[in-house]
Amino acid sequence: MSMMGELSFFLGLQIKQTKEGIFLCQSKYCNDILKKFEMENCKAATTPMSTNCYLGADEARTTVNQTKYRRLIGPLLYLTTSRPNIMLVVCLCARFQSSPKESHLKAAKRILKYLKETTSVGL
Repeated sequence: MSMMGELSFFLGLQIKQTKEGIFLCQSKYCNDILKKFEMENCKAATTPMSTNCYLGADEARTTVNQTKYRRLIGPLLYLTTSRPNIMLVVCLCARFQSSPKESHLKAAKRILKYLKETTSVGL
């Protein structure tokens, strides 16, 4: 390992070592998620969820594609390893993977808009 140099990228985590400490972030992974869901040109949001948003069973709304919703939630769950600020919102959205509605997909896309604003945030 010493011949390879300093560790800079491991399992999607970018690692920057300085005299002050070690910085972990997933900016490349975050940009890949935005590109995968065609949200790289979306309008950025300053918060991961609006204050007046309530996620419930929402039986009256239209059901969205369950597979598409799960493909969105999975990468967001992995992203929480270096982004504890989105943990609550992502876990709220993950509760509805069995029967996602339009409001749940809208909340998940709001998280992507927040990631666009804060791609360089890490630990």
